[in-house]
Amino acid sequence: MSISDVLSADDIAAALKECQDPDTFEPQKFFQTSGLAKMSASQVKDVFRFIDNDQSGYLDEEELKFFLQKFESGARELTESETKSLMAAADNDGDGKIGADEFQEMVHS
Repeated sequence: MSISDVLSADDIAAALKECQDPDTFEPQKFFQTSGLAKMSASQVKDVFRFIDNDQSGYLDEEELKFFLQKFESGARELTESETKSLMAAADNDGDGKIGADEFQEMVHS
């Protein structure tokens, strides 16, 4: 599966352009522009599984660092502050990782 199988390449490009500079990544804006926010819960969970590199069922800070690169291989890494902010926005149970349900809730919040 490629992310462009479920999201428009143009929408992905527009979302990445909005956050191409360090410390400009805003999760909700990215989810809206990329089209992720318009997807069903099950589709968002499919995207989650694509982002989950080690298929552990969770995203940790190391995986989040490369979040944008899952949408386009040439995209930048998230900064440490962006990574921590993304984790804080979704880690509802405070376990230091994001599960599929937490990710889906964040995308649709």
